[in-house]
Amino acid sequence: MNVHTGFSNPEKGNYQSVKGWGIDADPENDPTYPIKDRTDAEQNGYTWPRPPQQPIRPGILVSIERPNVTAVYGNTVPPRGLSGAIRRFAFKFSESSYLHWLPLLMADRVNVVEGVLQDLAKGKVPNIPAERGIKSEWKYNKKAVITKVAVGAALIGGIVAMCMMKQEKKHCRR
Repeated sequence: MNVHTGFSNPEKGNYQSVKGWGIDADPENDPTYPIKDRTDAEQNGYTWPRPPQQPIRPGILVSIERPNVTAVYGNTVPPRGLSGAIRRFAFKFSESSYLHWLPLLMADRVNVVEGVLQDLAKGKVPNIPAERGIKSEWKYNKKAVITKVAVGAALIGGIVAMCMMKQEKKHCRR
């Protein structure tokens, strides 16, 4: 087995200490074989000049597995609020861990709620069906829309029925 774990790039350093580094270097263990035209060029590091580093602003979250920040990144707004705290927590863990990805998924959901609350605080009522693409879904997937509405109505009906039953029990005890 010819696993190349001693990859060294003068710009970045030696990655030999990274667990699993170079695991895909062995052509015998390459899941893309024979489809991929294997030239081993990726083993030589960057094959183009690295773009100039985009200015690093506060709040940029960086994987603990990367020795540097990528030259260009697409983070327009630094993480803030509860979703930002959840994201900062997630980035304390390896990308191979559920403790990295599950909190990031949860932070996305929390961020949606935060956005709706921000809109309401500004006096703007968000048009959630339009933002979720209900027109397109109705046009191309009516069955899914009907199913979602039916499930939602059943859940709301069940909650209302339970509340009414609780109210009746309280009324009967008096």
